[in-house]
Amino acid sequence: MIQFAASNEIQKFNKSIGGSSLSYYLAIDIGASSGRHILGSDNNGELVIEEIHRFHNGFSSVNNYLCWNLEALFEEILVGIAKCKEIGKIPASIGIDTWGVDFVLLGKNGAKIGDAVAYRDSRTDGMDDVLSEIISEQELYSRTGIQKLAFNTIYQLLALQRQQPDLLKAADGFLMIPEYFSYLLTGKRAHEYTIATTTGLVNAAAKNWDYELIERIGFDRSFFGEIVPPGTVLGGLLPKVRQRVGFDCKVILPCTHDTGSAVVSASIDDESVFLSSGTWSLMGVLLDNPICTEESRLSNLSNEGGYQYRFRYLKNIMGLWMIQCIKKEYDNRYSFDDLRILAEKNADFPSVIDVNEGRFLAPENMVREIKLACGESEQRIPSGLGELVFCVYNSLAISYAKTIAELESITGKRYSNIVIVGGGSQNRFLNDLTARVCGKNVIVGAVEATAIGNIMVQSFCHCEPKGEASHVI
Repeated sequence: MIQFAASNEIQKFNKSIGGSSLSYYLAIDIGASSGRHILGSDNNGELVIEEIHRFHNGFSSVNNYLCWNLEALFEEILVGIAKCKEIGKIPASIGIDTWGVDFVLLGKNGAKIGDAVAYRDSRTDGMDDVLSEIISEQELYSRTGIQKLAFNTIYQLLALQRQQPDLLKAADGFLMIPEYFSYLLTGKRAHEYTIATTTGLVNAAAKNWDYELIERIGFDRSFFGEIVPPGTVLGGLLPKVRQRVGFDCKVILPCTHDTGSAVVSASIDDESVFLSSGTWSLMGVLLDNPICTEESRLSNLSNEGGYQYRFRYLKNIMGLWMIQCIKKEYDNRYSFDDLRILAEKNADFPSVIDVNEGRFLAPENMVREIKLACGESEQRIPSGLGELVFCVYNSLAISYAKTIAELESITGKRYSNIVIVGGGSQNRFLNDLTARVCGKNVIVGAVEATAIGNIMVQSFCHCEPKGEASHVI
């Protein structure tokens, strides 16, 4: 059964600003494939969101690494902010969220050092074996509670240490991607809790950097600045930024990890599993305390930090990245809706793949890789586009069902609902397939859940100011 969620996130927003004069809050939400500027405001008791700018994102090969073009992304950020002035809706504050794990090195002069290597790059190949010689996977998980993914920041930093030591030595510190963009706007540095946990270097129990772990690996302790909570105010815009965009406003750190923001806006109760569906599928539950047991490690579940220090106990699943790749490999001749219709017509295709296999992370050809996976497992090989797309959809739904079973086994709870938010929530066929395969009630939440959660944290901050981050440089 599929339902549509009541506007619980709107009610929370209205309570946070109830009776206040009209204010705008700008959420800049950047995902792995696109970014958008969303203005939020209260209009007679209803949250109104308005997209004012959208832009493409992606990585490309630079100096033999897959890298993000941060200069182009920051230019898009400025263009979108300036549009607020053009339309006469100047925000009281701005908050930026992005994907996790990736970072920027900063030199002693505060300038970026090196390129922003993307998590899909292969530089981390074998780094898990290197790390296991320093600390066992069992002990690492018991400390951080973070799902083992080859591209976690801990492995990326280890790759730098082994492959580009001079670059790492020249650095005075690092910032995660949304922190870096906020730094470019304000000139002030800060580490925000929700995205810091994606590094695999935060102690889950202490909710702070695991400095003992950091020193055992051989990283400089001073490299890791103080971690601040979501809602921390960095300050106003730099003069050069004010001149470019035409106004000044506060820059606030929301839950800078996009999934953290998405979960803030979703209506998650004790009977519900959340599914943030987009390029990645993030599926999990909200907990007051982390679960860092061996059973949890073997299920490869993650304890990511959330708003008000609640834990997003979840699994990263490959998600609609696979569909995006298929679409691109067919020269974008088919829309996502076209692909959905083709999949529906081939819903009897039987083959299933493990969507979380590393082979699907950044293959040269996704279509070929899916066919090879089917053939190697002695299953029927997709013969057409519809069979190919259905194979992915069905395999995703089966992965969701397996993840829920693991969550229920470890938490000892039975979950009745799956609350789906994000761009993937618009795919009614996948939603229906998920409901049937998982045997759960599917509740469809907000498409722009991440932006709404970003806006909500900003609005809470305006109602209960926390002051500027004291540690900023």
